[in-house]
Order: sequence, then C-alpha cells, then structure tokens
Amino acid sequence: MSAMFDEKNLLLYLCTDRALARGRSLEALVEAAIKGGVTMVQLREKEMNARDFLKAARAMRALTKRLGVPLIINDRVDIALTAGADGVHLGGGDLPVRAARELAGGRLFIGATARSVEAARAAKEAGADYLGVGAMFPTGTKSDTVTIGPAALGAIREATGLPMVGIGGVNEKNAASVIRAGASGVAVVSAILSRDDAEAAARAIRTVVEDAMRRAAESARGAASDRFIRPESGNPG
Repeated sequence: MSAMFDEKNLLLYLCTDRALARGRSLEALVEAAIKGGVTMVQLREKEMNARDFLKAARAMRALTKRLGVPLIINDRVDIALTAGADGVHLGGGDLPVRAARELAGGRLFIGATARSVEAARAAKEAGADYLGVGAMFPTGTKSDTVTIGPAALGAIREATGLPMVGIGGVNEKNAASVIRAGASGVAVVSAILSRDDAEAAARAIRTVVEDAMRRAAESARGAASDRFIRPESGNPG
C-alpha cells in the first residue's frame, strides 16, 4: 500500500464526466463540488487524445492542489505521473495493477475496479490501495455496467479488508445504504455534475454520508459492548 494513501479521502469521491457539464466549465464544477465537501477527484477523459488529456490533467492538478484534495487519473499511469497526480484508477481492461505498481512505485496510490470477491482479492494481491466496487445501483453514466448492489460490496469488504467506495447510481437518497454495507465512502458522478448547483449537491451527499458513518460507528460500538459486557443472571445471595 502506498504510504501517502489515506482512507478518509474516499468519503466523497467525485468522478468527472465532461458530457454532464452541459457546456459549463468542468474545472468550475469541480471547484464548486470540492467546496461542497468532495474529498477526492478522479479525472476521466475517455474521448481525449493523450496530449489533450495531459493538458486537462495538469489544469485539474493545479485546482485540486490549491484546494487540498487528491487527484486521481483514470486509466493512464503515464498521465498521472507526468501531471503530478496523487493516484491512478484502473479498470478491468486497463494496465494490470501489478504492472502499474512496478511503473509508479510509491509515487502514486492505485485504485482498482472490482465487481466480485475474486477480482477484489486479485487486486489486493497485486498491490491496490483501494477498490471501486459497483455498480451499486442502475446508472446511465455507463452502458455496460452490471448492478451488483451494496450486499456484494459488503462481501468484498469482508473478504479483503481493503478500503473501498461504492460507485454507480449513487445519490443522496441511497448513499447511506452503501456506507452501511461497509464502504469507506461513495463515488458520485451525475448526482453532482448534472445538478444546477454542484456545491449544494455535494453538500447534501456529504451530510448523508457523514451521518451514515456516525450511525455505523455507534452501531459497531454497541455491538462490541454487547459482546463483552453481559449482565449477571440470577439474584445475589
């Protein structure tokens, strides 16, 4: 695991999609989302050539660095390293995690997509720092996704112990169920970027996630007390 990785940064993880900007500045939307509570940004540019992707990555790196939020680059280890990003996220058809770790060493932390316990275990063995698990719910962002739901995330968390975000169709109405399943945070796309007010949208989801985290922590403490503190049966004397 990379020494610079902090699980807390997964709390509200924004994945970009320039198409959702509807002509608005993506950098302005991301800045508003960070002000609303986004804790990590992944730059995804599937349609750009390498030169334009690098230019976009450098611009986003300058923004996220100024605001103190880690930047992840989707797919491209070379772009991540050259732009000075904090990490890279790799899907099933991208460079293998082990090869990315060999290239990046400790300079990047590495996230990997996982849709099954087997894939998650393989990613952990190869050196992934965190997992993106999904799709949690039906989503229109990607046409080839399969919905696996929060229960599958819970099984993956139990099997690997890795930090992870639930991604796919996550919004302010269902984010709490992802946290209850064991996620370290939620990854969001359209529920922030497609809204007229990205800052308010991010703030609403952040509030839900923090409340779910608090309730989960309280529940865990209660369960621990139940296991170790048992009332004595019967009456004295």
